[in-house]
Amino acid sequence: MKRREFIALAGGVSVTWPLAARAQQTSRPRRVGFLMGYSDGSPQARIAVSAFDEGLKNVGLRVGRDLLIDYRWAGGDPEKARAFARELIALEPDLIVASTNQVVSILKAETSTIPIIFVFIGDPIGSRYAASLALPGANLTGFANFEGPIAGKWLELIKEVSPATLRIGFVYHPAVSAHVEFLQVAEATAPSVGFGLTPIPVTNVQEIEERIGAFAIAGAKGAIVVPPHALTLAQRGVIVGLAMRHQLPGVYGDRSFAESGGLISFGINMADQLRRVATYVDVILKGAKPAELPVQLPTKYEMLVNLKTATALGLTVPPSVLARADEVIE
Repeated sequence: MKRREFIALAGGVSVTWPLAARAQQTSRPRRVGFLMGYSDGSPQARIAVSAFDEGLKNVGLRVGRDLLIDYRWAGGDPEKARAFARELIALEPDLIVASTNQVVSILKAETSTIPIIFVFIGDPIGSRYAASLALPGANLTGFANFEGPIAGKWLELIKEVSPATLRIGFVYHPAVSAHVEFLQVAEATAPSVGFGLTPIPVTNVQEIEERIGAFAIAGAKGAIVVPPHALTLAQRGVIVGLAMRHQLPGVYGDRSFAESGGLISFGINMADQLRRVATYVDVILKGAKPAELPVQLPTKYEMLVNLKTATALGLTVPPSVLARADEVIE
């Protein structure tokens, strides 16, 4: 099957369940664990809860009547994520919804029986969450973030808004296979858009501060690209602050960076992903097996442009970029 055909199939997956499974009713609400890699009270948390609830309503499920949801927010802390994972598993939920590679990897190590629906993760095959996109094969399935080629788009956006840039600092987590793929695509793309590219591997906030700072003072005019990860999202204030201090234009893979003062974000539409997650909650509660539900790829992307930041950086955002933006922050 051709890739384009598969994506179309996955985007509109329709599964026929046995009559008994469809008809099965329980007198008690079903229990769903919801473990996110974001911080409680963060913009991502607010979007996640609202969009997930909307998606559940769209498929006819109501919290309190049909479902009990146990929310937990790890905030990029692996120890907190592990503790919350064990806490949720002890509650014996019917399934768990989980976001970020960090959280999903921890859950995968803790249970092989409870269905897990992942969202906002990169490279599900390379991360060993799925044997293939079409047939994941275990107790996990869900919705993947980006594919590698988006890294080339991030570089092209830098070229459009900051044509004087000569160097790109590519901030990535070296233990995340999706980030390594992004870096490889960026390295292949950089010469064609006239950039030198410097990898900036980070695994903690100290490395973020030290390595972005070192890149900024190391040579000619630079900019940064930052894919989303539990670490970079949790430290977006630090990253955006460094970018402003060192006058580094930045393109980021999550809208919260632009909302926090980053120049441009280009990535998946988070609310759309969470609404789609609810469709898998519905069919799994009706008896579907995660092993047989295809991993789905993004269908909607969004771009935010922060004009206030552009002005502070001395940049004029071209009309062609503004015309493509889903949201402009002034």
